[in-house]
Amino acid sequence: QVQLVESGGGSVQAGGSLRLSCVASGYYYQNYCMGWFRQAPGKEREGVAVVYLLTNNTYYADSVKGRFTISQDKGKNTLYLQMNSLKPEDTAMYYCAAHHGGCSSGYWNQPNEYTAWGQGTQVTVSS
Repeated sequence: QVQLVESGGGSVQAGGSLRLSCVASGYYYQNYCMGWFRQAPGKEREGVAVVYLLTNNTYYADSVKGRFTISQDKGKNTLYLQMNSLKPEDTAMYYCAAHHGGCSSGYWNQPNEYTAWGQGTQVTVSS
């Protein structure tokens, strides 16, 4: 069973940067879609960015393209989300998530596709 532990959240001013980390365990091959979701108070959980670990193919939400970068360190079983040019609307709890198999172009951003979740890390961006 895949287990995910996030870290790296915090408070930053608008225009600043943060890097989130997600350490994964409990899997022994790379056939997983893994990525980041976020949920702001009163809003639905939304997909931010995901990567298919085997091919490094990625998907991003339009709202973060050009500002956020998802990457992986296979040797450390760690997923990263580099967040630059942060905006107040990026404020949310960020969750790492994973499911077996490739990332679907049509469903990558649907939370119910993912079977493993981390506990979340809070990101707060002030104006």
